[in-house]
Amino acid sequence: MKDEELSGRLREAAGAHRPDRARMLARIERGMAGGAQAPRSVRPPRAVRPWLRVAGATAAVCGVLAAGAFAVTSAGDDDRARGGQVASAPSPAASTPAARDELRPEDGPLWTGGVVDPHSNAYWAQSNVTLRTTEPLSALTVELRVALTGGVNSTGSWRSLPEPDFTVSVNESGGYLVYRWTLRAGRTVPAGTHTFAGQYNHAEGDRDATGDYVTAHAVRASGGKASVGDHFRRPR
Repeated sequence: MKDEELSGRLREAAGAHRPDRARMLARIERGMAGGAQAPRSVRPPRAVRPWLRVAGATAAVCGVLAAGAFAVTSAGDDDRARGGQVASAPSPAASTPAARDELRPEDGPLWTGGVVDPHSNAYWAQSNVTLRTTEPLSALTVELRVALTGGVNSTGSWRSLPEPDFTVSVNESGGYLVYRWTLRAGRTVPAGTHTFAGQYNHAEGDRDATGDYVTAHAVRASGGKASVGDHFRRPR
């Protein structure tokens, strides 16, 4: 066979040949399996469907909210573990001396009440304290507290019990004009009804005395203590 004829047949055979890609790739993979692992092919990202984007955003928001709730709960648990509490401002009633004394008008044999004398006027007033005891008292301290509203200043005081039996003081303390009657040592308050009164000037007008109050602390001659108190009321 001539060279020209052979060359022609080879070209025809080459043109008609169709390579088997599957076998070629299999051979290449088998050849590379013995060496370094072939890198994975990188696929172009698919377009994200709209509903997937919405679901993803919702999941992210839920995650943020859950994390915030966990942080708040954890902070509260830490405070409880440390015994810490959020401090609140005390109510006005709890901060007044009257509330601290836990006023009650009756205790055992002792009772007290306070009222503004009906003869008070637009410039001057008298606060009357009534004290009743069914037993003799070997010790007694009565305190009348008049709130320092406009123009309040003392003009005197008195009591129905003998004057030599008591020491008396008047001073300003904690926003009040304080009248204090203290039974002297060795003296006794007999059973009965007794009166203590404080007198004072005030600014012109009808003074509101609901912030005033009285307390009494006593020791019974037979033994035992008693404490009473009362807020003032307007005269009837």
